[in-house]
Amino acid sequence: MRLKYAPLSIGLAVFGLVSAASVPAASPTSLLDILKGELNREFTALKAKGDPAPYYMAYEVTEDQVDAESATLGALITNVHERIRGVDTTIRVGSAKFDNYHPYKGSQVRFTSYTPLALDDDANQIRRALWSESDRAYRLASRRLLQLSTDEQLIAEQADKDADFSTEPAETYSRLPETYPFDSAAWAQKLRGWSAEFKSHPKILASGVTFRAQREIRTFVNSEGSGIQLGSDLFRVEIEGAALAPDGMGLSDFTTIEANDPAHLPSDEIVHKKVQDLAVKLDQLVSAPPAEPIVCPAILSGRASAVFFHEIFGHRIEGHRQKDIADGQTFTKMLGQKVLPDFIDIEFDPTRTSYNGTDLVGYYAYDDEGVKARPVKVVQGGILKTFLLSRSPVGEFVHSNGHGRRQPGFEVVSRQSNLIVESSKTVSDRELRARLVEEIKRQGKPYGLYFEEVSSGYTTTGRRGLQAFTVVPLVVYRVYPDGRPDELIRGVDIVGTPLESFQKIVATSDRPEVFNGYCGAESGSIPVSAISPAILVSDIETQRKQNEQAKAPILPRPEAD
Repeated sequence: MRLKYAPLSIGLAVFGLVSAASVPAASPTSLLDILKGELNREFTALKAKGDPAPYYMAYEVTEDQVDAESATLGALITNVHERIRGVDTTIRVGSAKFDNYHPYKGSQVRFTSYTPLALDDDANQIRRALWSESDRAYRLASRRLLQLSTDEQLIAEQADKDADFSTEPAETYSRLPETYPFDSAAWAQKLRGWSAEFKSHPKILASGVTFRAQREIRTFVNSEGSGIQLGSDLFRVEIEGAALAPDGMGLSDFTTIEANDPAHLPSDEIVHKKVQDLAVKLDQLVSAPPAEPIVCPAILSGRASAVFFHEIFGHRIEGHRQKDIADGQTFTKMLGQKVLPDFIDIEFDPTRTSYNGTDLVGYYAYDDEGVKARPVKVVQGGILKTFLLSRSPVGEFVHSNGHGRRQPGFEVVSRQSNLIVESSKTVSDRELRARLVEEIKRQGKPYGLYFEEVSSGYTTTGRRGLQAFTVVPLVVYRVYPDGRPDELIRGVDIVGTPLESFQKIVATSDRPEVFNGYCGAESGSIPVSAISPAILVSDIETQRKQNEQAKAPILPRPEAD
C-alpha cells in the first residue's frame, strides 16, 4: 500500500475539473435507464438459466473528462483533453453466505475488466457491451464457485466463517456538479509565467508546473433496486522540481494545490510564491549534508504525521485484512483494546468536503457498492471501536459503513477515505518544539529531527513479511539542543513497526494540517485525505535513503534567454 502526492510524472494523478465546452449535452438519465433495463434483462435470464444462479448483480459506469496543461522553463509542453467511459460488472453466484468472492488462501480475484462504453449514450453499443461483459464475468464467477465448492477443507471450515456479502438497503440518488468555465489559453499563460521561475536556478535539472481539471461521473445500478448518479469536480495545480547532490543523490520536491471549486484556488501571486519557495528549497537541499541513521526524538509536521497515521494505522484497520489469513492482522483481535495513546481519536469521514478551508479529495457521497457514506469513529480515547467496512462482513460487523472503494477496473475492497486525527493533549507549535528540545537533552542525543514535508509512504501488512512501514520525507531538519539554527539535511527515510511506534507519541500540536494524495492498494489507486496535528515522538528511527550515485550532465546547461 502506498500513499503519495502523485505528481505529473506519475500516471496515477488525474485530478481536476472539466471545461464547460467539453460537457456532453446528453443527459446521464438516459444512461441510467439503459443500465437498469439491461441489468434486469440479464439478471432475470441468468437466474432462470444459470447454474449456479446469480443472487446479485451490479453495473458501475465511470466517466472521466480531463483537461491538463503543463509548462517548463516558461514554455508549454502539453495540452491534453480526454474523455473516457467504461463499466465495471459485478456478478455474485451462490449465496451471500458463500459465493465466488470467498477469500481462499490469500488469493485475490478479479472478475471485472472495465469495458469501454459509448460516450454518447448509444443504447445499442452499451447494451451489447454489457451483454458481452456480463457473459464473461458470469462464466468466471461460476467457475470460481465450483472450484471453491470442491475444496473439502474449505467447506468444513465454512460454518465458522463470516458471510461473504451483506444485505444493505437500496439507494436512489442523483447529484451532478455545477459546470465551471475553463479558459485553456489563460491557464497556459499562467503556467508559462510560473514555470519560468526555474530559469534562474541552474542547480535544478528538471522542473514543471501542471494544471489538471477533471470531472468524474459515476452511475451505479444493482439488482437490489439501487440507482445512483453522482459527479465530482476537482482542480489541481502541481509544482515539482528535481536536482542532483554532489555525491550523486537524486533530490526532488513538489507541492500541490487542490480545490473542488475554482473560487477556492489561491491567487496567482500565492501560487508564484509557492514556486519560488520550492526552487529555493531545492537549491538548499543540493548543498545540505547527507543524513546519518539515528534513533532520536522528533516532531512530524501535521502533513507528515497525516501520512504516518495513514500508513501505519489506516491500512491495518481496513476490514478485508481482518479476513485474509495471509495478512498480518495487526488489530483483528484488539477490538475494545488500547491501540493508540488515550488522548488520540481517529475518525474516517468521507462526507466532509473540506477541513478548515482546505478541500478534501477523499470525499464521496456513496461508495462503489452503492452504500451511503457516513462518518466512522474507529478509535476513541485510544480504544479501537470498529473497522472500515465494505459489504464484506467482519465478525460482529455484518453491515457496510460505506468504505467499499475501487479504481475503475478493480474489485471493491474496504479502503480509507478522509482520515481525521484528533487529540485532547495539544500544545502550541512553540511549546511542542520546546518539549522536543527538552527530550533531546534528557536522552543525551546530539540532536533531534523535524520532518517538515513528506512525499509518500508505504507499508507491508502481509503475514510472511515484516510488519513495517516507511515514510519518505522530502524536507528534514536537525534540531540542536544548544540553540544552534536548525540544519537542513537530505536522504532520510523513517522506518519502524506499527505497535511500537504508536507508543512513542508524547504530545500533539493544536494546529491540524491536510495531506491530499492517491493511495494504491488491492483495489487500485483512489483519492484519499489525511488530517493530523503535528506530533512529538520520544524516538523515531531513520535510515539513509538509497543513493543512486547518478552522474551530473556532461554538457553544460544552455543559458536562459
